[in-house]
Amino acid sequence: MKNIWAEQVLTAQGWASSVCIEIGVDGRIEKITREAAPEGDCVGIVLPAPANLHSHSFQRAMAGMTESRGPNPRDTFWTWRELMYRFLDHLSPDDIGVIAAFVQMEMLEAGFACVAEFHYLHHQPDGTPYDDLAELANHIVAAAATTGIGLTLLPVLYEHGGCDGRPLGLGQVRFGNDTERFARLHKAAAMAVARLPNDSRMGVAAHSLRAVSHEGLSACVKIAPEAPIHIHIAEQTGEVDEVKAAWGKRPVEWLFAHHEVNKHWCLIHATQMETHETEIVARSGAVTGLCPITESSLGDGIFDGVHYLRNNGRFGIGSDSNIRISLSEELRTFEYSQRLRDRGRAILATENTSTGRALIQSAAKGGAQAVGRDSGEIEVGRFADLVALDSGATDLLGKEGDAALDSYVFAGDDNMITDVWSAGRHLVTGGRHVSREAITARYHDTIRSLKARI
Repeated sequence: MKNIWAEQVLTAQGWASSVCIEIGVDGRIEKITREAAPEGDCVGIVLPAPANLHSHSFQRAMAGMTESRGPNPRDTFWTWRELMYRFLDHLSPDDIGVIAAFVQMEMLEAGFACVAEFHYLHHQPDGTPYDDLAELANHIVAAAATTGIGLTLLPVLYEHGGCDGRPLGLGQVRFGNDTERFARLHKAAAMAVARLPNDSRMGVAAHSLRAVSHEGLSACVKIAPEAPIHIHIAEQTGEVDEVKAAWGKRPVEWLFAHHEVNKHWCLIHATQMETHETEIVARSGAVTGLCPITESSLGDGIFDGVHYLRNNGRFGIGSDSNIRISLSEELRTFEYSQRLRDRGRAILATENTSTGRALIQSAAKGGAQAVGRDSGEIEVGRFADLVALDSGATDLLGKEGDAALDSYVFAGDDNMITDVWSAGRHLVTGGRHVSREAITARYHDTIRSLKARI
């Protein structure tokens, strides 16, 4: 049993002050009471720590490396993708594990309690499988054991290079599996995840409608019918055009016409939807996985958050390419994209909640659903996924409740975060991960080694 005393807590029922949160040995909240803290043991403002629902961890090591245009007259998502393919050809299993541990540490320090790893990097650079099909999944799991982050592992099926069924090209062959081998890989990865604490989860993913066959997507759904299932959907106009030309419908239209999309599904990006598609997704109970920093970086487009939320849509936040890990900045970028498009302010606020609170609560609830985790709210019985803000930070001084959240999202940054718990594991103290020095030293060694090889 461990106790956390806080000046303010955003509980499932609303704001409470002078609160004690009791956490059991299973990492779940056992009791929430109004109780003054012993001298010196109080933290500031405690919020539900969201899930990071979409990550490609290896891309963290590319941050800042793709901002030169080169010979291309116009840089796009597709030219960025070619650079990414060339980069990953140099990554060894050990590199992938070290990078994953570093980015998971950064996620925890940024206020995320858990991560869904959209794991499509499976094989050797020439496409040859490792002796253990789950070799690279094992390194992701080992990273989670090192950092303590809650993990939902999503092995990704990737069958071909486009809707026409063309073979995987250079850079893509590390991803490829047929459905039979993928099923064996998924089973082996599940055995690895089973070694982690009991808040860890297995799910499954299809990369995109471009990269899987009709039969492949159906096989994904059958592998784990009650587990999270994620898919990239309608991220780029080129993707929408290709799917429509090959399959007769836009990606969201086709998916809903052929599959029962429900609360287990998470549709990543969905930035290129028409109004009727936005309504279909919102009413399905599925979660839309938004990655505002990456979507801005790659020029994906602006998600229609206003219409989506008016139809009771659910969303969560991910860091995708991991060019920058910041919960507050992801939320801020989402809201600002709506303001720029609609030329207004406080776009995602509601009559009863400020913009900051609306963003944080929705992201926490939607993220928990998307990763299959019993968290998302500070409530008895749920996992203690918690993030504490420093009430003494300059922009939080004298602020309470929603006003403090607005200052965190729109004026603050990760420096406001003092503590993070993942299923009760106290992993960030004083703003730093408990194993920061060792994890960072290994990452620096890996980056130096990569630079010498590339």
